[in-house]
Amino acid sequence: MTFKNLLLSIASLALVFQFQLAHAANPKVKMETSKGTMIIELYPDKAPVSVENFLSYVNSGAYDGTIFHRVIKGFMNQGGGFTPDYKKTDTKDPIKNEADNGLKNLEFTVAMARTGQPHSATNQFFINTNDNHALDHTGKSMRGWGYTVFGKVIEGQNIVGTISRAATGPGGPFAKDAPRTQIVITKVTEIKEK
Repeated sequence: MTFKNLLLSIASLALVFQFQLAHAANPKVKMETSKGTMIIELYPDKAPVSVENFLSYVNSGAYDGTIFHRVIKGFMNQGGGFTPDYKKTDTKDPIKNEADNGLKNLEFTVAMARTGQPHSATNQFFINTNDNHALDHTGKSMRGWGYTVFGKVIEGQNIVGTISRAATGPGGPFAKDAPRTQIVITKVTEIKEK
């Protein structure tokens, strides 16, 4: 092996190691639902506050037994904030909006749900079922803040699709968009790397 080939081999190994290190650094969660299981990769480098907030709810078991309460075909699946009898779950303080992090609301990405106030996200999240560019950050104004993407469904994208096709109608406090047959988030756990 020539010195040049040795250097190329070392450089290749370094790149592989760097890629594996970067890839392994992203936490993942397993979301088990009544429709199947999804794996969500989180992006703490881009949305540290949102990821820490989401994981605090995951690790406390706060999402277990909640429902996807709002499903709009071709738009998004929203959950994490209501029990099957439509009681609101307890929340922590709202977090800052990190939608200016460069991540876009593309299909299968996971974002924080919020009210009309930009910095009002608590425990509810949604999975984009389309490329929803209208939800992206365009400026630090009431209209422009957008919705913080903090992760992506990397396995079980077919489950996202199944949920998105659920028949919907009125349910609890919602006049429309509630799945007629409830879709329960049975358990959400952080996947610990070995």
